[in-house]
Amino acid sequence: MAGALLREVGAALADLVLPRTCAGCGRPGAVLCPRCARCLAAPRPAQPRRFPDGFPPTVAAGAYAGPVRPAVNAFKEQGRAELATPLGAALALAVAAVRLGAGDRSRPVLLVPVPTSPAAVRDRGRDHVRELTGRAVGELRAAGLPAAECRALRRQGRVRDSAGLSAPERRANLAGTFALDARRRPAGALLVLVDDVVTSGATLSEAASVLAAGRGPHELPVLAAVVAATPRAPAGPGGAGRWRPANGPAADLDRLSPPGRRD
Repeated sequence: MAGALLREVGAALADLVLPRTCAGCGRPGAVLCPRCARCLAAPRPAQPRRFPDGFPPTVAAGAYAGPVRPAVNAFKEQGRAELATPLGAALALAVAAVRLGAGDRSRPVLLVPVPTSPAAVRDRGRDHVRELTGRAVGELRAAGLPAAECRALRRQGRVRDSAGLSAPERRANLAGTFALDARRRPAGALLVLVDDVVTSGATLSEAASVLAAGRGPHELPVLAAVVAATPRAPAGPGGAGRWRPANGPAADLDRLSPPGRRD
């Protein structure tokens, strides 16, 4: 909590000294300009090029392409903590969309962050996925949706760098990486795994399989939501049109703040 507050204060002080620019396109002004933010306001099903076994139904707020890629990387790798607000709003939009697709609007939603490796947390000085989760929970609650964070998964063991690995190799590399925290074992709620980006789908598949193993036979399947997904085909600058599930009202989506409404 204190670390996050210090980062926000540091970002605010930096704004007083350095001109603020859009993390997506570099234009001066907002941390994410309205044009770039629109790329994260078009939720769509995430579709890896090759669906790994156990890949959960997943919705992404936008495509990991165009201005979205540098914006996510600026938040994740370059310490631009102020981007937690628009990217967290985008994640909330994806969670609301996948919740509508599930068809059961009576259950509370538990957002389960995919655990970041301890080495990555040390290198970055923060857990960026948990930061996004907290922002998304706040957005969902503000829109009247019952939501909370549930740290039901934890990391164990070590994995090698996945760069250059095929999708099956990535999944094998992740085998046994996640474990269910028995103290936080959720029951009865709609579980939504959350992460920043999905590429091959190996991480979400492995995490979902661990979560599903702790569920009852009559409970809803584990779902997932991400800020952005690697597109199967090149995406245009504005992304695809906003996806709305056919089996539920879209009022929950309309109540959520667009990612670029606030800095």
